[in-house]
Amino acid sequence: MRGALLGAPLACRGVEVAAQEAGDLDVPYVTTPQNVVDAMLDLAGTGPSDRLIDLGSGDGRIVITAAKRWGTRGLGYEIDPRLASIATRNARREGVGELARFVVDDIFVADLSSATVITMYLLPDVNLRLRPRLRALRPGTRLVSHDWDMGDWPPQKSIEVEAPEKRVGLRKTSRVMLWTV
Repeated sequence: MRGALLGAPLACRGVEVAAQEAGDLDVPYVTTPQNVVDAMLDLAGTGPSDRLIDLGSGDGRIVITAAKRWGTRGLGYEIDPRLASIATRNARREGVGELARFVVDDIFVADLSSATVITMYLLPDVNLRLRPRLRALRPGTRLVSHDWDMGDWPPQKSIEVEAPEKRVGLRKTSRVMLWTV
């Protein structure tokens, strides 16, 4: 779900689809279409000097894309060990295993302090629970959310992205929002 803002979309060929492997979790795993991944990273102004943290990293496509596109160092926090393992394999397969790391951890206790960019595709109540931690991050940290806002904390920028591959919802568009701490 995405349309490149700064150029052609970057596909992570070989990234495994893992939704069927995710099992029964309290939070559903839904992949972000590659064009939405690209839009999220573009909206954040992600670059080689950034430190990206993806909350609920799934198959790793956001962290892997940033590593391939700009050489950005990234860390994905994932609660499901199977998905973290898939993401690690995907990063190695894509040649960015040294830049893209994935760990099993709870996003509500994970260390976010090193991030300059945080990406997320989480449910609205999860965003609201995380909001105090996110607002307490270092000034200048950019936060990008796919589809879900931060309640009464309005984004500084929001874009609609065509998402023909989107697997949830009735609309084939995604909303990508940016906040700067």
